[in-house]
Amino acid sequence: MGANNGKQYGSEGKGSSSISSDVSSSTDHTPTKAQKNVATSEDSDLSMRTLSTPSPALICPPTLPGFQNGRGSSTSSSSITGETVAMVHSPPPTRLTHPLIRLASRPQKEQASIDRLPDPSMVHVFSFLPTNQLCRCARVCRRWYNLAWDPRLWRTIRLTGETINVDRALKVLTRRLCQDTPNVCLMLETVIVSGCRRLTDRGLYTIAQCCPELRRLEVSGCYNISNEAVFDVVSLCPNLEHLDVSGCSKVTCISLTREASIKLSPLHGKQISIRYLDMTDCFVLEDEGLHTIAAHCTQLTHLYLRRCVRLTDEGLRYLVIYCASIKELSVSDCRFVSDFGLREIAKLESRLRYLGIAHCGRVTDVGIRYVAKYCGKLRYLNARGCEGITDHGVECLAKNCAKLKSLDIGKCPLVSDTGLECLALNCFNLKRLSLKSCESITGHGLQIVAANCFDLQMLNVQDCDVSVEALRFVKRHCKRCVIEHTNPAFF
Repeated sequence: MGANNGKQYGSEGKGSSSISSDVSSSTDHTPTKAQKNVATSEDSDLSMRTLSTPSPALICPPTLPGFQNGRGSSTSSSSITGETVAMVHSPPPTRLTHPLIRLASRPQKEQASIDRLPDPSMVHVFSFLPTNQLCRCARVCRRWYNLAWDPRLWRTIRLTGETINVDRALKVLTRRLCQDTPNVCLMLETVIVSGCRRLTDRGLYTIAQCCPELRRLEVSGCYNISNEAVFDVVSLCPNLEHLDVSGCSKVTCISLTREASIKLSPLHGKQISIRYLDMTDCFVLEDEGLHTIAAHCTQLTHLYLRRCVRLTDEGLRYLVIYCASIKELSVSDCRFVSDFGLREIAKLESRLRYLGIAHCGRVTDVGIRYVAKYCGKLRYLNARGCEGITDHGVECLAKNCAKLKSLDIGKCPLVSDTGLECLALNCFNLKRLSLKSCESITGHGLQIVAANCFDLQMLNVQDCDVSVEALRFVKRHCKRCVIEHTNPAFF
């Protein structure tokens, strides 16, 4: 039976090329004594081809029981430690050969219901699986192996988990995907490894070297990566448009490498094609770093700088000079941003649609008036915790930004029913309104809002002195509105 097994595995290796030396190290095909007695030159050739069979990369935790008995024991590597790693496995056999499994399996004539699905349907089902589950599916049978490595399924790599050895996983996966186009993954456009804290510069360098068509990269929470790795990615992936480095505390700038800058012609300049950039919680980002980002990423349309606590109004001045196309901007929790910074932001004029200035304690009605006067197409404003805003600021905002759809002025104790009345009489398209902890708001102001803003979908009045009758009035006039409140009498 051992000779038959060897012949069966060998037949599956026909026409396949070698992927890496990892295959031979993780595939165990030691011949038995019976094989030795009947060995021929053909058997020897089949054994050699088995060792060079391409195989899928499996991202799996070592503690799973499936890798210690049953099917998994025939392919798992003996060098597994207590960490999660990227393992390489040979393609599965066309049918199960273990005698115990054969006895428990269905009759051969009866086909599993999922096997009745045509190939296009199976590929569609596989398209909803994350990368590690897709690799597991590749081990089920020969048909699933071929379907799981359909190029259409590998436009995106998505890995999650704090214990995954992401650097090795990316290396193995890109090596497998580079079989048809050596050293280049032309189909891969998106890599999402958010929360994989073991990702290092080595993993990003692998992506930069092998994925020239990369368009989207998300590495939020991967605090071990540095500026140099990010520079490599943006320099070697010219089509990169979406970059999320939120929570990467070592990243202080986005720029091209020096080598890439030298190679660019004067006509091309030193620009990067990134349009979406999220640098939330990059605590060490300073004005000089923002200056460099703005000078290189002139095509930015979405920029999020939440809790970049070292930024000041000067950094925003650089931003407006170079990035005139920004539509969405958030500087929430940047405590040094003041009315002067809002005056610079107002220079974006009608292009600005989204603005977040929550908990910017130095912002007052003066800054709000600048934004309201010049940014007439503003749709979303988050000014929660800006205690310097009063009814005058809200009134100016309502009269100049009539298309406002979402407004958060929670924890602004100086805003009262007067401001709400002006808001309700001008912003008829308002859908979301947060008044949390606005101590001066009463039920009268809410009734005016409900009587004029029929499309209201969310209203937050937590910790406000609002009567049950006022809440019921809102519910009657805005039937689709979800009310968040702290009044136990209203339900």
